[in-house]
Amino acid sequence: MFLLTTIHGIPVFPTAASTAAIQQDRLAWFLLLVTGGITLFIAVLIVTFAIRYGEHRHPQAVQIEGNNLLELGWTAATLVIFMVMFFWGARLYYHEYTEPPHAIHINVIAKQWMWKFQHAEGQREIDELHVPVNRPVVLTMISQDVIHSFFVPAFRLKKDVLPGRYRDLWFQADKIGKYQLFCSQYCGAEHSRMRGTVYVMSQADYAKWLQNSGAMGSAAYDGERLFQDLACITCHRADSTARGPNLVGLYGRTVHLNDGSTVLADDNYIRESILYPNAKIVAGFEPIMPTFRGQIDESQLLDLVEYIKSLKTQQQLEPYNNRSAPPNGPRPTESRTQQP
Repeated sequence: MFLLTTIHGIPVFPTAASTAAIQQDRLAWFLLLVTGGITLFIAVLIVTFAIRYGEHRHPQAVQIEGNNLLELGWTAATLVIFMVMFFWGARLYYHEYTEPPHAIHINVIAKQWMWKFQHAEGQREIDELHVPVNRPVVLTMISQDVIHSFFVPAFRLKKDVLPGRYRDLWFQADKIGKYQLFCSQYCGAEHSRMRGTVYVMSQADYAKWLQNSGAMGSAAYDGERLFQDLACITCHRADSTARGPNLVGLYGRTVHLNDGSTVLADDNYIRESILYPNAKIVAGFEPIMPTFRGQIDESQLLDLVEYIKSLKTQQQLEPYNNRSAPPNGPRPTESRTQQP
């Protein structure tokens, strides 16, 4: 379908730089053409009927009988048009909320007034996000203070970022370039400063950027160190001395609770269990776990979640200092933040 992008050099729509953008633009143009065409058609009918059946031609009202065929025709046509809109929109909605396999996972923390990004390999960025072209990217987002909104116009991407709750958003950029990131939810006095840049790079350039970014280790490795430092391993063991559930293979599993209910062990469940351990007690265990609320920040919480997600075998629960550490490197400082 032809898409009008400029009129005499003036942009009508922002640049379309993701796989979802062109599909959303096509649906938007279809809706505009259909509603605009129907509006024009009704306006023409009103003028035509006013002239043809005006008082100067028909001073005396005449009873007009209905036309069943005509009524069935416009009812069927309206139904078909609206069903096309519905199924087209539902298909796009399903596509946008179905994360593809083998995607790159990046954690996002929004705070007044900055965007913090952490790649699975450990690279950390502030107000800048580097991603490869033609690769799906899943963002796991949370706010450290108030409600923000992640908005990249070129990707037709927008989702509110909430405090106390992880929300996932995925996209696949298909054009190399630099694109603006905004917070589209008013979040305080410096809301206008909460901007960033998304750099879409070739696969080779992205690989070089990862190699040269000086990461200190993966998010899962940082989470493992924190897991050991907080002495979580003393309770979450696989032997008979364990006072807490074994975390190996926990992620994605159905957990049975003391009250007889079940819950899926996803990111939000793990986060809640760390901050509010008595909210959901696993069957067969006592509510003895202390809360870590106020002791660790959102970045550390994400590291712990990544570590627990990575646990596939019992050997991975060995203390981190018994295994080789990843290379060290500098991390960006939060020069723009005004609160810890």
